[in-house]
Amino acid sequence: RAVEIAARALDATAIVELPGATQARAAAFIITAAEGGALHRRKLVTHYDYYEPYSRDRLVAGSLVPAAWVQQAQRIRHRVYREALALFDQYDVLIAPATPVSATPIGTDWLTLAGKELPARASMGLLTQPISCIGLPVCTAPTWPEAEHDGHLPLGVQLIGAPWREADCLAAAYALEQAGAAQIRTV
Repeated sequence: RAVEIAARALDATAIVELPGATQARAAAFIITAAEGGALHRRKLVTHYDYYEPYSRDRLVAGSLVPAAWVQQAQRIRHRVYREALALFDQYDVLIAPATPVSATPIGTDWLTLAGKELPARASMGLLTQPISCIGLPVCTAPTWPEAEHDGHLPLGVQLIGAPWREADCLAAAYALEQAGAAQIRTV
């Protein structure tokens, strides 16, 4: 829904797919887990109890990721990056959902996605991970579906640009704001 709102406000009509998005998400998970585990390995050994349980478990698991997995994940990341760059031959900015559901209230531990109860913290970044993994500039903006306007939290949309084209992302966000499709509201 956020993509539809943004596309309508920006007069975007083409629908494009980033072919390797699912693989990029998996690659991002492996790369970030391994890097986080390596960065925190020493502190985990000496101050295990300093970390909150969820983060601690992820960091310990990341410290055990085999180097061959990280190497393969890096190959996937580079391939998806090249695929994404090709899209900018035709488009200035790509629009994608930022989250799988509306923003959650602070302190929400679980959310329902496709009929399944999932941890909110791990699930909210599922759609931003592929773009973060390949390192493209992105700006997110809150959109408010009219039918769900009162009392609901926003749906986020990603405005993704080509390398070194942050200004395009910000210009698209400004255009959304001017069109009334993206705005900050007190809920």
